[in-house]
Amino acid sequence: MQEGQGRQYQNCAIQCIKGHHRCEAVILLHGLARTKNAFKKLAKRLTNQGYRVINLSYPSTKEPIESLAQDIITQSLQQCPGADKVHFVTHSMGGILLRHYLANNKIEKLGHVVMLGPPNHGSQVVDKLKSIPLFALINGPAGMQLGTDSNAIVNRLPDAHFSLGIIAGNRSINLLLSTLLPTPNDGKVSVISTKLSGMTDHLILPVTHPFMMNNKQVTQQVLHFLKFACFNR
Repeated sequence: MQEGQGRQYQNCAIQCIKGHHRCEAVILLHGLARTKNAFKKLAKRLTNQGYRVINLSYPSTKEPIESLAQDIITQSLQQCPGADKVHFVTHSMGGILLRHYLANNKIEKLGHVVMLGPPNHGSQVVDKLKSIPLFALINGPAGMQLGTDSNAIVNRLPDAHFSLGIIAGNRSINLLLSTLLPTPNDGKVSVISTKLSGMTDHLILPVTHPFMMNNKQVTQQVLHFLKFACFNR
């Protein structure tokens, strides 16, 4: 465990053992080819709202989804053992990691989950570009698992059996990739692909895939769902 992570663990444990204080943790899971810095703004806002935030980087382009899910979520859960509730906010492939983990593990005191732009049924971008060597090199083994084929890992995972809110974007800064996707889409994932049977709520906002986690409206909706298990309409 790195020194910074050790301090985070210690601070969380101290706060959570206070008998009169309810501690709710939020684990953030970034997307493919990103780091914990992608969630820097949201992490700060969540911390200001009183949540204990666990925001770790993981080697998203180095390993397949199966091992990434087990490693990063296990490590994140270990950071706050005294939490009364453990919520999750994920971006893109981070949502698939959580779905895979929950298909094989039970999380005690699981609270609410918000997924931002999750490719719950894969992305046609992967279907059409995966044969290009540079695309495969950049996105790694996990990225190659995000296609739409019926045998793809995303389509073999269970439906949602937990409190789940999904935010999809319908704006794009990559018009080329958008032409490979059904409309509407966020430049990487179509709105229809974000939906998942069993979800609690679904919301479409005018945001793009790479930057939706930094959008003020998205942040407000995340906070609302974590508190009320629904989006603010």
